[in-house]
Amino acid sequence: MNNVEIAVTDSVEWAFAHSLVFKQSNASSLHCPFTLTPSSIDKVRFEGLQQAAGLFGQLLHAISKDDDFIQQAIAPIADTDPLFSALLTLHNKLSLTQSRRATPLLIMRTDFMDDQQLGPKLIEFNGIAAGMGPFGQRASELHRYIAAQHADLFQTYVEHHHSQNQPGTQIQPEFIANDAIEKLADGIAKSARMIKQKHNDAGKPTFVMVVQAHEDNVYDQRLLEYALHAKGIRTLRKTFTELHGQLSTGDNHRLLLNNEPIDVVYLRAGYQQCDYYDKTIIEKYCCRTLMSVRMMLEQHDIAMNATIAQQLASSKRVQMLLSNLPAQALMKFGLTEQEAFTIKPFFGEMLPLHADSIAHLMTTGLDNWVLKNQGEGGGHCVFGEDIVTKLRTLDEAEYESWSLMRKIVPLPRSHPTMIIRNGEASMIGDMISEIGIFTVNIDGVAIDDAVAGYLVRSKPANVMEGGVHSGQGAVDSLVYR
Repeated sequence: MNNVEIAVTDSVEWAFAHSLVFKQSNASSLHCPFTLTPSSIDKVRFEGLQQAAGLFGQLLHAISKDDDFIQQAIAPIADTDPLFSALLTLHNKLSLTQSRRATPLLIMRTDFMDDQQLGPKLIEFNGIAAGMGPFGQRASELHRYIAAQHADLFQTYVEHHHSQNQPGTQIQPEFIANDAIEKLADGIAKSARMIKQKHNDAGKPTFVMVVQAHEDNVYDQRLLEYALHAKGIRTLRKTFTELHGQLSTGDNHRLLLNNEPIDVVYLRAGYQQCDYYDKTIIEKYCCRTLMSVRMMLEQHDIAMNATIAQQLASSKRVQMLLSNLPAQALMKFGLTEQEAFTIKPFFGEMLPLHADSIAHLMTTGLDNWVLKNQGEGGGHCVFGEDIVTKLRTLDEAEYESWSLMRKIVPLPRSHPTMIIRNGEASMIGDMISEIGIFTVNIDGVAIDDAVAGYLVRSKPANVMEGGVHSGQGAVDSLVYR
């Protein structure tokens, strides 16, 4: 084998040995796609992303507390989006009955992409099921391993930058630390102990991860669970169907699972309508039945991510509304004037869908815009001529559930590298990256410095769907220029 083949085989085996894999069956797995070498970013720019992510965490927490704003923001899409209709109904019931008791634990990933002309722009908020932090850390560790074990190959494909003081002298890249597993686990463990101590319970705090049945992205989740085990936290995995049959109420609004108290609930499901469907329950009522679990959770004394309010606050609809507000208007959500002006430039151009914005779309060119609905995960964006096709299928009543976002045009890497997928390497000469910054807030208070690691997903510039799990992207890491 040549040097590339040796490095690919070695790195794939490293990925399997360190759980950087997707589950295929109970007896098999497939490694997560990854880049051979990391992306580079200017230190000041990365620090700016971290600062912005922390402020967005504060902003989204404040919005989640503003019942009137959420109801006014989401009501226009409730008639045509069944998931948001159900969530808004539960939100209104919780607001009217003043029955919320859960402590909001906002584990959020804020995704950015760097536009060639406009600089870093917000792609989206992920306030529910904000995953892949552990895989982001593993990608950083894998790149450090490749740099040490296959130094010559790494140096061939990593982006080099030259010293300003000594022209022609290459500067060795400096890896950016990524401790997402530890930081996310710290925030969850802190909230778990807070609830446990409040009730003077004996034994280990208990953490419940709500998951989809037959989850194939299980190892990313397991890495977080194992870190919690190391901190003395008991972990359980449950679907909404299982919770429906096993939850009850204890003394002092304690939430019981099979008659044992639980302290934290973390949703890795619940962001799509099918998560609330179960054919074993009468079909006419199954979604309503499983949706009621969300309300029951919030009516008990637990720490919870994501609350219904957090999910609505981090929606594309709210993002679109915020993007059209002046910086001063963001101060109503508790930001200082300086903080508001700091994050305002990160909002990209987003337009509500109506006759005037469609006319603007046609005038400025289809290739300059992306049509988005309210869905989370891959497959919810429409590009190019497909936008016209999609618009023809929509009734005007459905327009409120969609928005137009100015397409971000990032600058590709200056140096080609490889993506390793299915055990094989493909050379990519125009790699672009999306950077997600994790933050953790417990009832509005950020843990540590608010930043809890990062996730980089890279893809060829001509690929539209860049998700690692559902598109053509690959996990990546960062070095300073």
